[in-house]
Amino acid sequence: MTAVSLPAARTRVWVGWPLLVLLAGSLVVMTLLAAGSGQLAVPPDEVLGSFLHGIGLDLGPMPSHPQGDSALWAVRFPRVGLAVVVGACLAVAGAMLQGVFGNPLAEPAVVGVSSGAAVGACAVIVGGVSVLGNWTIAAAAFFGGLVTTVLVYALARSGGRTEVVTLVLTGIAVNAVAFGIIAFLTFVADPGAREQIVFWQLGSLNGATGPAVGAVLPLAVAGMVIAALVARRLDLLALGEGPARHLGVNVERLRLVVVLAVAMLVGSGVAFAGIVGFVGLVVPHLIRMIAGPAHGPLLAASALGGALVLVSADLLARTAVENAELPLGMLTSLVGGPFFFWLLRRTRSRHGGWA
Repeated sequence: MTAVSLPAARTRVWVGWPLLVLLAGSLVVMTLLAAGSGQLAVPPDEVLGSFLHGIGLDLGPMPSHPQGDSALWAVRFPRVGLAVVVGACLAVAGAMLQGVFGNPLAEPAVVGVSSGAAVGACAVIVGGVSVLGNWTIAAAAFFGGLVTTVLVYALARSGGRTEVVTLVLTGIAVNAVAFGIIAFLTFVADPGAREQIVFWQLGSLNGATGPAVGAVLPLAVAGMVIAALVARRLDLLALGEGPARHLGVNVERLRLVVVLAVAMLVGSGVAFAGIVGFVGLVVPHLIRMIAGPAHGPLLAASALGGALVLVSADLLARTAVENAELPLGMLTSLVGGPFFFWLLRRTRSRHGGWA
């Protein structure tokens, strides 16, 4: 499984702005539907009117239900907003890792972000720590993901360099240890803490709040900016490490920047949403099949696609079963697993290898 070659890249046709416009338009429509769906239904035009009035624009109709506007701003908008930000973070992180590893199967979990975040969250849940109040679990998850990622990178270095295979294998080993720690913490936890651990690991946006969105958004923007800055160098890395070095790319520094950016993007998202699988794996792979391997458009389209997927998945999780909410991570895995298997079969049959 190697990076996409230049001949393969030239055969791809980047569909340009139409794809971005289509994804952005679909995302706007889906956010309006998601914000208006639930036990208290609000029509899309009233959702849009409430949002516009909330930002100071006297346009569109306000919700006709007396509680509609407060429900939108207290519950629905924060939830949809967090879904947009987390989905974009996961997809962009996956696209960057696939580019820097030259492997379409790379995903954020490979560098230990998700497992480290889970260890941090489980530790404070079992220990009953509440130093930061409602933010304690989120802060511990973010810190755990960041520390684990740095540890994986440090252990994979040898002689001042980090080989991709060594990094991946180190990530697998550290992930195994992390999941062992999680299993131990789950075993020693009391029933209440054990239930909380299981719920957090299954993923959910149920606890989304305005401050949570505000905490994730700066890290997401910083990660997106880094992704835009390294896009050209990721394109050069697709030629191979040797040619990339000859063209002026500091491969080691590029890997470090990408790994830290991924830790920031995924760690912040996982901290508030729990573990949500397959978004960072499937979305970039699917976008690459449509748009080609150039990382500039790939990263932009992945951000929109990831946001669209997670908003849609959260809407389905909330509405598929009456008076119940399905775990978000479970839903993305159940849908994403078979879909990714279909993508693999389709790609292999068309190209005789990886896209």
